[in-house]
Amino acid sequence: MSNIVIATRESRLALWQAEHVQSLLQQAGHTVSLLGLTTRGDQILDRSLSKVGGKGLFVKELELALEEGRADIAVHSLKDVPMDLPEGFALACVLEREDPRDALVSPRHGSLDALPQGAVVGTSSLRRVVLLRALRPDLRIEPLRGNLDTRLRKLDEGQYDAIVLAAAGLKRLGLAERIRTVFEPETMLPAAGQGALGIEVRADRADLLALLAPLACRPDELATAAERAVSRTMGGSCSMPLAAHARWQSEGRLRIDAAWGDPEGAATLVRVHALAEAADPAQATALGEHAARLLQAAGAH
Repeated sequence: MSNIVIATRESRLALWQAEHVQSLLQQAGHTVSLLGLTTRGDQILDRSLSKVGGKGLFVKELELALEEGRADIAVHSLKDVPMDLPEGFALACVLEREDPRDALVSPRHGSLDALPQGAVVGTSSLRRVVLLRALRPDLRIEPLRGNLDTRLRKLDEGQYDAIVLAAAGLKRLGLAERIRTVFEPETMLPAAGQGALGIEVRADRADLLALLAPLACRPDELATAAERAVSRTMGGSCSMPLAAHARWQSEGRLRIDAAWGDPEGAATLVRVHALAEAADPAQATALGEHAARLLQAAGAH
């Protein structure tokens, strides 16, 4: 191809992700340029995503650029990608995953347990809200929107005692020293696809699907397929109070853990796990669907 154009959001993290893919493609001999765009999700900062249309707000403008031919591919944080893509679009590949865990960032407190009674913790993720409430019902959990730099600035201005962010974003931007503690999945289960990058293309671009195939990380592609199948089966919304995280065990078996909480109800969580062979996307998807049915049987909705 003469020139591959990557559509990307213009936040510092989104640009890092697009430049990372640009570099991989350039190493393979391609000419690659970036098309920076501002999305509705970047513009609406005074309301939680679950109230204004979910995380799909971060991808619509990028999809429009693909549709109109202004861009060839779009690079997304996989956890921002809706579980069902609009007709005419395809997820070409999932790249090797960065750390999928959540991280606590605080100027004064070294861990969640060290936070004083009633401390203010910032997050706009319903998943993190229900998980934090289950761990520390005494905390005051307040909304926190904006890109990574905006969230850190609000913390540094004293609006919060601590905030919870994806470890992957902090590490990618060279901000790992801001992390006070990383939550193990047993304590705080990550979101489906967290830490992974996905590349979206128009479904009719067979040339791009073939060109991008070498960038795929097969184990992470299958693990995130299982995670996303949990969300899809539970209703498909990225803004559900739902966690799903898959990890490879010995002999090619994939274990998936999932958790659901009621943001308005009791602080208890519904937690399940399932284990199966996942040699291909169909098996990985079936495992995620099974985990979702276990959640529903245990009272999640």
